[in-house]
Amino acid sequence: MPAQLSKLIDIQCKDYSHHWTNSCAAAAAGLGLDSIPECLKLYATVYIAALLMKGKIPSKEDARKTMLGLLQSTAFLSWSAFSYSVFICFLRQILGNFNFLTVSFLPSFLSSITAIVIERPSRRPLLSLYVANLVNLHKSIEVMILSHVLATETLFKMGVARGYYTPVPQGATYIFATSIALLLYFYRSRPNKEPSMYRIFRILVGKYEEYDFATKKDNLHCNTQIRSDGEGNASNSSERRDVNKKSCKKNFNIFMKSLEVYSKIIERLKLQGKHSSCLHPFSCAHHILKGVMELFSYALSAQLVINLVFGIKKLFVNPLSIRSMIFKKSNLNLPMFLGGFAGIYRLISCLLRRFLEKDSPCHAIPAGLIGGLTFMFYSSNTIALYFMWKALQLSWNDLVEQNIVPEVKWFVIFLYCFCTAVLFHVAIFEPHLLRSSYWKFLYAISGGRIASMSRVPLNVFGLDSTKHLADVLKKTKTTDKNTFAF
Repeated sequence: MPAQLSKLIDIQCKDYSHHWTNSCAAAAAGLGLDSIPECLKLYATVYIAALLMKGKIPSKEDARKTMLGLLQSTAFLSWSAFSYSVFICFLRQILGNFNFLTVSFLPSFLSSITAIVIERPSRRPLLSLYVANLVNLHKSIEVMILSHVLATETLFKMGVARGYYTPVPQGATYIFATSIALLLYFYRSRPNKEPSMYRIFRILVGKYEEYDFATKKDNLHCNTQIRSDGEGNASNSSERRDVNKKSCKKNFNIFMKSLEVYSKIIERLKLQGKHSSCLHPFSCAHHILKGVMELFSYALSAQLVINLVFGIKKLFVNPLSIRSMIFKKSNLNLPMFLGGFAGIYRLISCLLRRFLEKDSPCHAIPAGLIGGLTFMFYSSNTIALYFMWKALQLSWNDLVEQNIVPEVKWFVIFLYCFCTAVLFHVAIFEPHLLRSSYWKFLYAISGGRIASMSRVPLNVFGLDSTKHLADVLKKTKTTDKNTFAF
């Protein structure tokens, strides 16, 4: 690497970045203008989806804020594209040549700094996490779904390609288990500072595990109400059983018998014992089984809906293919992960309370670590690294609040700019290390210019950039034979 950093390329910027025009200004303007419609489509999907997720008819004020946010975010991303080309040419004019960093890394870093000023401050932390872990934001329906890892995974691939280290089998599972254990410790020991993340934990492990649940008056009232409702349901259920028994004798309805058996099992489970430090209503067995069944059924339903939505074109062509979509073995991966995690976490937490005769936020660490191993059923680098970054973020914020480490201003912006620069650098020198979806995203935003930029002068750095570009173009069915008005 030091040898590569010392090499210089004495060529004009048009021989590398915009060989289709002699004008640097025209090249930058063309890139900026081509990016605008793609950015509009990208952010329109994001903002409209966010508006619909509120679950209510948007008011005029909501519509106004959405439109302003859409335009602001579009300006942010299109300026990134425009200024990237500007800084490539600007650095070439100042230095008189190109080096390993000024080819793409520094132009991208500088363009990100100037562009981030345009974006709303409230979205800057999200951008840093977006670039550290890819939210797949190209023009498909996959917007809003975490799908690929960006800078973190790309840097890891670069290290593997250079022989610095080797991948660890099930490494994503270990990362996820460690991260979720730390996050759940914060969930149990700190006030709610991550509403979206804590909502996920309330579903996974239950609201009774949340920090300071027992001392909240409204929650205690809710808990008492749950218990009294349970007692009322017991009497009501006995009346229903009498009615069901009569109907069973008359109609021998198997379905009603099944419901009756199920109701008896659930009622018996509720009456089993629990430790005094357990805040959940009814027994530990009921609490554990409820978590498993709920998470398993929710995940399975979501997986089937996703399969049907994405396979709707195939269904129109061949309606019988619905059987293969529903009965795929892989449909059980997500339910087994979520249901297994919920069950194991709750089981270990209740066992620790029984054996240690007390409750403690520290119980979340062994419970999260062991429960997190179920991630092997649904291993995903994206999810694992997302939780890792969230754990690091909360850990750092906690250390800052305790005055153990100093607060570093502008760190979020630096993180975003650095990660973006890494991705653009790799897109030019080693595009085969990028995820195909991110390459297509860059290709669409740049109007194909990212592929048309000449890699021939870059071969002097010894990274086989021309060969790797050809492989990526073939793999992603993109082309570098594009024509541009300017």
